[in-house]
Amino acid sequence: MNHFINELMDYRTALFNTDFLLTWDHSDDEIHAVLTVAGCLKELHCQGKSCRVFDTGLAISIFRDNSTRTRFSFASAANALGLGVSELDEVKSHIAHGETVRETATMISFLAEVIGIRDDMYLGEGNRYMREVAAAVEEGHARGVLHQRPSVINLQCDIDHPTQTLADLMQLKAQFGSLESLRGRKIAMTWAYSPSYGKPLSVPQGIIGLMTRFGMDVSLAHPEGYELIPDVVERAREQARMSGGSLTVSNSMEEAFAAADIVYPKSWAPFHVMQKRTGLLQKGDRPGLAELERQCLVENARHLSWECDEKKMAATKGGKALYMHCLPADISGVSCKEGEVAASVFDRYRDLLYREAGYKPYVIAAMIFLSKVKQPMDRLMRLLEAGRPRVF
Repeated sequence: MNHFINELMDYRTALFNTDFLLTWDHSDDEIHAVLTVAGCLKELHCQGKSCRVFDTGLAISIFRDNSTRTRFSFASAANALGLGVSELDEVKSHIAHGETVRETATMISFLAEVIGIRDDMYLGEGNRYMREVAAAVEEGHARGVLHQRPSVINLQCDIDHPTQTLADLMQLKAQFGSLESLRGRKIAMTWAYSPSYGKPLSVPQGIIGLMTRFGMDVSLAHPEGYELIPDVVERAREQARMSGGSLTVSNSMEEAFAAADIVYPKSWAPFHVMQKRTGLLQKGDRPGLAELERQCLVENARHLSWECDEKKMAATKGGKALYMHCLPADISGVSCKEGEVAASVFDRYRDLLYREAGYKPYVIAAMIFLSKVKQPMDRLMRLLEAGRPRVF
């Protein structure tokens, strides 16, 4: 525990009373601080000690898409810190009757400490909505309507998935010993076949937007036509240049896997498809959506060979690259006939994948902690010294 606290002293951060909406909004020191606090809270919890820093207060969650891992990670994180959790069901609220974002955000924030939002279905809308909520609570606080301002955390949007990619980074730190040891290592972020369509772009964009900051050689691969948001790719390329790493883009999964230390095969919908899908969703055009899905599934089926199988894994560094996935994966012969990953590969890495997912509650807890605790080192030391057991 003490080494986490000592490490935190090295970082200059400005996370108190702020939001966490995109990883690239935050400095390297702030990224390091989130990982350090997450590690500290994880160690406390594993030792059976309390991480509670709140006596009361609400953590509000807004999920505009289905979720298992992130939903329960947010609830677990908030509960571990001492917050109650309440999920806003937009169907059962006055949002369904035209209540504005400004009004909704204010009404749910009177005793709230944090608002976690997942909004990844509408390209160009998810992150914008989060910023609208953040602006509304900022205005409410500035005008004295809210005596405190809840922080807003991105639980996944159309652009980035910060809680997932930072959990992935914790996994890499644990597997390779340190963040510095990631420098020069090759990570293959590749598209993979899925029998479904409309998967968000946020995970691959989040991975290239974060890993390029640590001097890694990031290899992005996808079939022609499955491009990501151009601005995100350009940002990742610039970050790689600044960190001494690299970003290469190809249309070959085999090329990306060759001599890779880490592979991250994950399906996503093409940028242009997500643009079209957003317009159809906003218009409620069900026939149009059905036709778009039909066309996309036909296109996906042209790329069945984009599977993480044993042959491709054998071409990685020493044939033993670390396989990563945000889950749930489309497992060939298990969850679908043909999918993102061969069952034998997935089974070999199952425990590591679950450990990867297990970092997410602590990442979210660290984001909440740093946004609400003004003197994080002092508070962590107090938690350590108190040694209060979680179970009485």
